[in-house]
Amino acid sequence: MTTPLSILDLVPVPSGGTPAQALRNTVDLAQRAEQAGYHRYWLAEHHFAPGVASSATAVLIELVAAATNRIRVGSGAVQLGHQTAVSVVEQFGTLDALHPGRIDLGLGRSGQRRVEALAGAPTGPPRPSPPRVEARVVDGLLIPPPFSFLPLLKAPFFAAQAAALQLPGAEPPDFDEQVGDILALLAGAYALDDVHLHAVPGEDADVEVWILGSSAGQSAQVAGERGLPFAANYHVSPATVLEAVAAYRAAFRPGVVERPYVLVSADAVVAPDDTTARELAAPYGLWVRDIRTGRGAQPFRSPAQAAAHHWTDEDRALLADRIDTQFVGAPQTVAERLRVLRDATGADELLITTITHDHGDRVRSYELLAKEWGLS
Repeated sequence: MTTPLSILDLVPVPSGGTPAQALRNTVDLAQRAEQAGYHRYWLAEHHFAPGVASSATAVLIELVAAATNRIRVGSGAVQLGHQTAVSVVEQFGTLDALHPGRIDLGLGRSGQRRVEALAGAPTGPPRPSPPRVEARVVDGLLIPPPFSFLPLLKAPFFAAQAAALQLPGAEPPDFDEQVGDILALLAGAYALDDVHLHAVPGEDADVEVWILGSSAGQSAQVAGERGLPFAANYHVSPATVLEAVAAYRAAFRPGVVERPYVLVSADAVVAPDDTTARELAAPYGLWVRDIRTGRGAQPFRSPAQAAAHHWTDEDRALLADRIDTQFVGAPQTVAERLRVLRDATGADELLITTITHDHGDRVRSYELLAKEWGLS
């Protein structure tokens, strides 16, 4: 049986393009993905980024679900630190009422993660840098040295973003509590101060609830202990994917699903030949550099713009883990490497995200991969 492939779409805005065109491209790509045999189509949630138009996730899910017929559509992921459990269930209950049996509710920690990371940041005199962890290869899969997100979380841009997304004085609740409230609302078992409240729409909605995570921390634990499917993040945090998957499986108890179910994400660019694929993927480094230097995702450059950029050693060090773990090449090249990712992580499904400057190249990348993978 062919391992299912799915899509994560950030709704990228190319340089010279507009958010409106990016949204139209998403609808077109979703329709092509359904025709090509992809299993699900997830929309990311990003805010205040000129190069990403996926801020209103539930609205985008409706847009895509209305334009397709069979493919599952969902969130990858709702940032729970910025929303209440009730608002999430009402939104996704509405989506399910309109598109029954096709909606996925992917949940992620966001505001909570930033608060915890900053609270645990060292104070006082600078401490010696920890010894560098070298890259390793596990069952053929490259596991690069870990990247520290702490400086990024301290950046003024992300601090302002976090403040803008929450009401003054608000603090994100515990992630496990929020997940429990969402499950209770969906099941019609939610009560506050002994008063039973019913989400309409939302109660009894036929949505698949997922947890997305980048490490062996709380997300993996919650997914396992509550018996939910788990999406592990190789495309943003490749250094920790094996630990995340292992922690999920170790914590797993039958619940919503009877056995662990793991989806693993990957960045990929596919073209008819390796040389063309590398050219199309070249701007990816600038995209990651913008994010990791605290500017947020900027409009995705063209290959010509990427070729004109002067790369420093500092740039290369900042991006190495992401560049080295991107799957770039001809269909057979990428498919072989994705099989390594699948086997090394034990993934039941792979989630592919592809960004190119030209929409036609992105569509072709997904179609070439689907054909090579044997999707129907």
